[in-house]
Amino acid sequence: MSPSVPTNSAVEPISQEAVENGEVYTRRWVVDMILDLVEYTADRDLTQWTITDPACGTGAFLVSIAERLSATCRKRGKDLPKNAIRAFDLLERNVQASRQSVIEVLAADGWDREEVEKLVRKWIRCGDYLLEPDHQSNFVVGNPPYIRLEDVPDERMSAYRKNQPTMVGRSDIYIGFFEKALKSLPPGGVLGFICADRWMRNQYGRKLRQMVADRYSMKAVAIMHDVDAFESRVSAYPAVTIICNEPQGSVVAADTTAGFREEEAQELISWVRTKDAPEKSGGAFQVARLPHWFSGDESWPTGSPSRLAMLEYLNDRFPALEETATRVGIGVATGADDVFVTTDSSVVEDERLLPLAMVKDAKSGRFQWHGTYLVNPWEDSGKLIELDDYPKMKRYFERHEAALKGRYIAKQKSSHWYKTIDKVAPKLTNRPKLLLPDMKAAIHPVLDEGGYYPHHNLYYVVSDSWDIRVLGGLLLSRVAQAFVEAYAVRMRGGTLRFQAQYLRRIRVPAPESISRADALALAEAFDLRDVQAATSAALRVYGIDRIPD
Repeated sequence: MSPSVPTNSAVEPISQEAVENGEVYTRRWVVDMILDLVEYTADRDLTQWTITDPACGTGAFLVSIAERLSATCRKRGKDLPKNAIRAFDLLERNVQASRQSVIEVLAADGWDREEVEKLVRKWIRCGDYLLEPDHQSNFVVGNPPYIRLEDVPDERMSAYRKNQPTMVGRSDIYIGFFEKALKSLPPGGVLGFICADRWMRNQYGRKLRQMVADRYSMKAVAIMHDVDAFESRVSAYPAVTIICNEPQGSVVAADTTAGFREEEAQELISWVRTKDAPEKSGGAFQVARLPHWFSGDESWPTGSPSRLAMLEYLNDRFPALEETATRVGIGVATGADDVFVTTDSSVVEDERLLPLAMVKDAKSGRFQWHGTYLVNPWEDSGKLIELDDYPKMKRYFERHEAALKGRYIAKQKSSHWYKTIDKVAPKLTNRPKLLLPDMKAAIHPVLDEGGYYPHHNLYYVVSDSWDIRVLGGLLLSRVAQAFVEAYAVRMRGGTLRFQAQYLRRIRVPAPESISRADALALAEAFDLRDVQAATSAALRVYGIDRIPD
């Protein structure tokens, strides 16, 4: 049989090389930890349920499953059930290896080999799980394959996307495994995967995040980026994720170090089973129990369990920044800064020059304009100017006509060849606003009291409800920094992206709820650029004692 293709498949198979490159085998103690977390344990009557391994490889999960199933059958005096296990793999040699391993386990436990061989042939089959007919399963466990999108033939990928619509953008095929597995769970069913955690934060995981938030419940997440969890060394950013088909309740959040091994895994399982266990920090893992998980399709936060608990507490009690009559935006993108951005005030008519706030103007923490202008082609009404009304500007643009007309935006409407990508919003210029550079190691709000328009490397915050200096103190604090760290992309060297999508995730108290003393403290800390004083005042207004590491 061709690898990766059930005999009735009409689509081109994934190459054997791609399948083999996607094989990453899980260590036995990690398998046992996952089975314990989904509560597939020999002290329960496992004969009444079906468990599925959608990509069984050479049987890492199946061996432990078979041992547990055998033990429960012996304990209860029952035969091995015919429909207890379902397993698939794309490679026939893996299927044969898995079958043989399971047969040896069961035969060693005294089961009739001939009967076992019949059962195992039914349990473990060569096939593509993503194209298999739908089938309910009480447990789905395993390590979905790591196969790059470009290694999947177009026709097969189209079939995957049709069957699993959460596979959007440059999705890895493990997204499809999550979706199909979740849909197979009856009420109370449980999924337990060890898999890359990128889907929790990247754009391609948004539909899967929404699906989980809307219809399922996160039960446990254990981040294991530095753990030696696999038989071979891979850079996969793995996490153990447990998801149930039941209403959302509390969630176990754990983070591990490279020292997390079998003994620590058993310690974690014991902690999980002790329902009132306090938060644990230090050692090879940290763990906390959150009251619920984060909602929606936006990226889920990352951080230590105690920090996630703090963020969840703040998310539950305070509005998002833009829910306080406040707006976050980005400065003007021109598509040709060499033309539209200038320090020469003589190039066009004075009324066509708009003082432009640049990153360098905010560098010191106090706004200091360095004389940069936007050559502004927009009227206050929002219409593009008529060049004949401004002879100087017309000559200037005509000197740069080739560069301006070569832009994509100019080609969309040739008569508007001298427009900037973004329109200028004239009312923004004179409004007091907080300016935040896109890339910094720490959050860096700077006050423009009015008179300047932000460049596209600056994000801005304006508000109809806040004293802008008080809000500046909150945004200067390490509480605001903690929100951005949880959601933002971190660049090399520790630099964060302070983009609008992350700034909007910051939670703030209602302005009227802040006492006069705390408001003064925040404003003064902002004026003095005193992060510690801003953080101390912020902790008081948020009602928390500290920011966990």
